[in-house]
Amino acid sequence: MIRVKICGITRVEDALAAAASGADALGLVFYEKSPRHVNLRQAAQLAAAIPPFVTLVGLFVNAGAEAVREVLRHIPLDILQFHGDESPEFCAQFGKPYLKAIRVKAGVDLLQCAAHFRAAKGLLLDAHVEGMQGGTGTTFDWTLIPEAMPLPVILSGGLDAENVAAAIKQVRPYAVDVSSGVEASKGIKDAAKIARFMQEVKQADV
Repeated sequence: MIRVKICGITRVEDALAAAASGADALGLVFYEKSPRHVNLRQAAQLAAAIPPFVTLVGLFVNAGAEAVREVLRHIPLDILQFHGDESPEFCAQFGKPYLKAIRVKAGVDLLQCAAHFRAAKGLLLDAHVEGMQGGTGTTFDWTLIPEAMPLPVILSGGLDAENVAAAIKQVRPYAVDVSSGVEASKGIKDAAKIARFMQEVKQADV
């Protein structure tokens, strides 16, 4: 069964709409340069509103260790997601499971990345767009993903209701990750787009 993570949640109503549509995980962005950034007060409100059995993921980009710890002191994150140039040692120091995002382009050895980050719970594969660390709304060449990846693959980058079924059939990822593809505007989700995305995932996952 393909899992779904909806990232860049900034509003309680969007979190509840995602959970009601069957999302397995919700992502909170703790990266100030992102239009989907949430502060600790917003994040605490979102965490309090999320129903049980929905995984809460915190996204960081080259944050200092103390900044990550400060978030963890206030927000009950289940999984950490690192989108920058973090080392395996950095990612593993917080006592939480983590995902490592890899920006995929020709020449990036994903098997080597998986070996390097073998302690990760999975690799989140995103499009490589110069100067952007994620949330690009851009797909990448899925044929660059080796068939026998040793870690679970979370497919990201430009997914929406129009292409997610094709992505699932081609890549067979463990999970898909969507942000801009279910938005009305940056950081503001669209409940109808979320529902349609989830429907496409369910229909493709047979």
